[in-house]
Amino acid sequence: MQSAAEGAIATAPGERRNVLRARRLGIETHHEAIAFAHKDCPVCRAEGFASHARIRLTRGRRSIIATLYQITSDLLPAGEIGLSESAWSRLGPADGEEIAVSHPPVVESFGAVRGKVYGHRLQAHAADGIVKDILAGRYSDLQLSSFLTACAARPLDFAETVALTAAMANAGNRLSWPVRPVMDKHCIGGLPSNRTTPILVAIVAACGFTIPKTSSRAITSPAGTADAMETMAPVALDLTSMRRVVEREGGCVVWGGTVRLSPVDDLLIRVERALDLDNGGQLVASVLSKKIAAGATHLLIDMPVGDTAKVRSQEDAAMLQKRLLDVAAAFGIDATVVTTDGNQPIGRRIGPALEALDVLAVLRGDADAPIDLRERALALAGALLELGGMAAGRGEAMAHSALASGRAWKKFQNICEAQGGMREPPVAKQTRPVVAKTEGQVCRIDNRRLARLAKLAGAPDAKAAGVELLVRVDDYVAAKQPLLTVHAETGGELAYAMDYLAANANIVSFNR
Repeated sequence: MQSAAEGAIATAPGERRNVLRARRLGIETHHEAIAFAHKDCPVCRAEGFASHARIRLTRGRRSIIATLYQITSDLLPAGEIGLSESAWSRLGPADGEEIAVSHPPVVESFGAVRGKVYGHRLQAHAADGIVKDILAGRYSDLQLSSFLTACAARPLDFAETVALTAAMANAGNRLSWPVRPVMDKHCIGGLPSNRTTPILVAIVAACGFTIPKTSSRAITSPAGTADAMETMAPVALDLTSMRRVVEREGGCVVWGGTVRLSPVDDLLIRVERALDLDNGGQLVASVLSKKIAAGATHLLIDMPVGDTAKVRSQEDAAMLQKRLLDVAAAFGIDATVVTTDGNQPIGRRIGPALEALDVLAVLRGDADAPIDLRERALALAGALLELGGMAAGRGEAMAHSALASGRAWKKFQNICEAQGGMREPPVAKQTRPVVAKTEGQVCRIDNRRLARLAKLAGAPDAKAAGVELLVRVDDYVAAKQPLLTVHAETGGELAYAMDYLAANANIVSFNR
């Protein structure tokens, strides 16, 4: 069945059909559909298409909107149009097949974006129209940037946030479950590793609750929950498979991209991160739209607070907490926010496979499992169990029992098998230890630059790449004592990471 993102648009009666032969260029442009044509292309000249023009490409009953770039070399002859991988997969032509090229219809909803720029409030019907057009691929990245900038410069109020949340939740699939409560958990992020979700899901499901957890992949971080989980079990399940796993085991940890819950969210986040905008209203809509679509009735939100985390002060945390709880209540979700220490990573390892190894160590009860990851997962699982109303005052004790008895570990193995089979995370081919140049007491760990180091080592695309952190804040360190170990799959990526570390030696800072 054709998805909404493919944006099927019939050609208007009597409309001239200018055709060009499609060529697959193999150019990755992430989500954005891009087309390439020669500057002397007769269709482009006849229709007045210049670089950055928005054009409609039609093949049979399937159409997409793409951004045009023009070339002057002999890469493409004048009668051909090259497509990026995103455009090619959405349109689905055969190589050399003729496709029609025309002007797209006017994007009416963008008028509401211009209105927001000039200070007008975003009405519910306008939010709905914007979200539908974004999902259909009618907004370019420039238009998405305009929408996000308008919402950041003129912050969304409560009613606007509710309207955007509802529009995003309604744009994709919606799940419903025959049981109550349906639990869920979200972390605001900004803290490397902190991979509590797989542990929490195993504990909560082992205690008899339903927790259908959809998670994201990394966009700018070294690993998302889905990236780490994928090193232990398949996560790209469709909606039917996800439902089967949850009905069988009570919980799952799957990638949200394949089940299409609030699919516009990923499109907005990609551009928002590139702009580095602080957009509180969109963040709330992002978090809650996915939980509403997943059918959650009870939600725990982990909010790390620290000077290099996403939320940097208690004042910011209090404001965001109120907005999250107010909007959640408007949709009938019983939510709680737990503010946690965001001054240093949780667990020892950063990167998909490395974080998975920390998760497995905690679930298996290994003697060397990271204590901070274990304790945070227990505290969050306990809070969620109490929120569900069946563990008043003893949630953390219930969580501890499920973990210590091995029930959570058994449940996690069963979930992995139900999702397609459990596997061991891969190990990096190359490692490089980094030692302290002098003695001193660790006073600060820079989360952002530590995450950057892990990414330069190859994470998240190279699953085994990342960083193993060997010290904590307040530890006393002797000269030449190991501080961290960089893991990489290639020598080139290891060299990139080490060059960055040489220029950023104070990722771990000391009081001497």
